[in-house]
Amino acid sequence: MTLANHQAIHLFLDSLSAEKGASGNTLDAYQRDLEDLNETMPEKFETCATEDLRTYIGELSERGLAASSVARKISSIRQLFRFLYRDGYRTDDPSTALKAPKRARPLPKILTVQEVDRLIEAARFNASLEGPTPKRQVRAMRLYVLLELLYATGLRVSELVTLPASAAHMDGQFLSVVGKGNKERLVPLSDRAKEAMRSYRAMLKATGLPQGLNAQPWLFPSSGEDGHYTRQAFAREMKALAAGVGLDAGSVSPHVLRHAFASHLLQNGANLRAVQKLLGHSDISTTQIYTHILDERLIELVQHHHPLSDDFEPDAD
Repeated sequence: MTLANHQAIHLFLDSLSAEKGASGNTLDAYQRDLEDLNETMPEKFETCATEDLRTYIGELSERGLAASSVARKISSIRQLFRFLYRDGYRTDDPSTALKAPKRARPLPKILTVQEVDRLIEAARFNASLEGPTPKRQVRAMRLYVLLELLYATGLRVSELVTLPASAAHMDGQFLSVVGKGNKERLVPLSDRAKEAMRSYRAMLKATGLPQGLNAQPWLFPSSGEDGHYTRQAFAREMKALAAGVGLDAGSVSPHVLRHAFASHLLQNGANLRAVQKLLGHSDISTTQIYTHILDERLIELVQHHHPLSDDFEPDAD
């Protein structure tokens, strides 16, 4: 009995759901990719060859699909044919030789030191004002502390909003953070960041906000279901503040401020490995998106210190 293409897709999706617990959105994405393959390629999945798949991929490029979209479709194809081979519907896997198009890695958006300073100083000023209600004052102070901490540590926004309340009472110079993969790392804390956290906790205690048992363990508590302030709410408040100080709100986000932390460290002479550890990257290749900054520093170094450069300035005796 031969296997029709639509049957192969159905069996594959059932396997993803049962064995890997794939979500509905994931299953829908695979189904769209594989139905497109079925409609475009006349050959049967049971008997098609590598060249048939390569022809289909070539047609994707002719349609004007982005490299990222083509790469996603190739991933879906590989998963399907790996399943067909594993479950005995094929004696080989024609997708193993397929190569995904190289995707250019975009450079991270970066704020200048002056722009970051404008953002944080505006938040600090708002936090210093006496708000019309305790809730408004706590909200202003919270935004200031979040920005101060984020730029001082480079934490991921998910790590930042889930900091424990005990973080404000630490006397040491380092903050212990549990990041991706449950990996713990230490990040240094500036005196300014520590003082901001302590002032914020004192304000929370004085006002009694927010209420609720779930709010107690968190440095940035909320009366919401999670018990802590959400990254989405932080991003919204940050964009509103940016617009208020004349920055492009569309180019400002917690992740952009994390990039600014890393970029400004490198611009001022930090080692790439050190920045990798501070950001919590498990692989140095992830941190290498910042190598353009190191390249700029090297060019500047040569221009100012090489004897044959027009910009060379010899040291005075």
